[in-house]
Amino acid sequence: MIERYSREEMSSKWTMQAKYQAWMDVEKAVVKAWNRLGLIPDEDAKKIVDNAGFSIERIDEIEAITRHDLIAFTTSVSETLGEESRWFHYGMTSSDTVDTAVALQMKSSLELIIKDVKMIMESIKKRAMEHKMTLMVGRSHGIHGEPITFGLVLAVWYDEMARHLENLEQTLDVISVGQVSGAMGNFAHAPLELEEYTCEELGLKPAPASNQVIQRDRYARLATALALMASSIEKFAVQVRHWQRTEVYECEEYFAKGQKGSSAMPHKRNPILTENITGLARMIRAYAIPAMENVALWHERDISHSSTERFWLPDSFITTDFMLHRMNNVIANLTVYPENMMKNLNLTGGLVFSQRVLLELPLKGVSREDAYRIVQRNAMKVWEEIQQGKPTTNEKGESLYLNHLLADEELRASLSEEAIRECFNYDYYTKNVDKIFDRVFRK
Repeated sequence: MIERYSREEMSSKWTMQAKYQAWMDVEKAVVKAWNRLGLIPDEDAKKIVDNAGFSIERIDEIEAITRHDLIAFTTSVSETLGEESRWFHYGMTSSDTVDTAVALQMKSSLELIIKDVKMIMESIKKRAMEHKMTLMVGRSHGIHGEPITFGLVLAVWYDEMARHLENLEQTLDVISVGQVSGAMGNFAHAPLELEEYTCEELGLKPAPASNQVIQRDRYARLATALALMASSIEKFAVQVRHWQRTEVYECEEYFAKGQKGSSAMPHKRNPILTENITGLARMIRAYAIPAMENVALWHERDISHSSTERFWLPDSFITTDFMLHRMNNVIANLTVYPENMMKNLNLTGGLVFSQRVLLELPLKGVSREDAYRIVQRNAMKVWEEIQQGKPTTNEKGESLYLNHLLADEELRASLSEEAIRECFNYDYYTKNVDKIFDRVFRK
């Protein structure tokens, strides 16, 4: 994690102070559970809960000798207690503390990510409603296809984020588990009720079965959920970058007063935010690999997962949180140019209406093969004239393609002038927008 790509609200959940506090929360919950079970006397339990403390500096000093951070922690805490310290970490293994504490951190962090997702969905919805009927050209393979609306593009984004929201909420349930099952997960030194009471105190569920650790498929589920969502956010960002290209210029990241785009070229207005998001998504996806590789630990546990989790867990959460807020800012402040969208829609001289003409001919008894030949023949003429630099409309504002179709005798034998002109009606392409919006936004 680097400070440049972090927000305090999330990064504060992954500081050393937060880590040790989570450990302390787990240990105190276990003390309360033992007290509830009748092992730890009320007075001792109260002293531990009220007085147990830790010093990061002292933990570091002890760890330099023990080379074991959990033992360094328990030793540091014990130094703040009296005889009651004998009950601290009683019947537990290190992973009972660490994994349950990490579950608390993951749960809190994922709840914030879910909040972020809801935020960005609201921004997408607002812009979608604003541009529900804003015409633009739809592209496949980067080439003009048919008329769509900008609102429909954003509706697709919203629907995609809704799936991520559902996945993240399910993942939250998967990762919100704790364990106090002992060194081999067999509860040899503590009853199952200890784990149940501890998790109840912490707002977690007991893992139905564990060995020395909580199983890492849960962690991998989290990492892949974040990576998948990051890929969608990247997709949105890449689309904005394409729209901002000079020769397209249909949308643009907000360019602030005093902002600079290039040290060499003063005219530049670059899509730096979405480029940044594209790069961050690569990092989040990369962290899914070690998370999945951590699933295959030796027997009841080895420690190969530990070093990677010190990287990928905080970094994935912190980077995802930053990325979502940055993309939300892009969407909320995106400058949209409907005039340029319309200009680009007309760039190919009416070719975007070719399928409508194609579908009308079979209704008049023309075979699909003949219909395709007629429609494509005229389309190729338009492409050639565009390549020659001819205007895409005549003096009446009629498109090149319309003119060629009206002059085609074979086509006119099946379609009237009125029928051909009707094929160039934009309303045909927007007639179902309201229904699509109802499906997307009224779920």
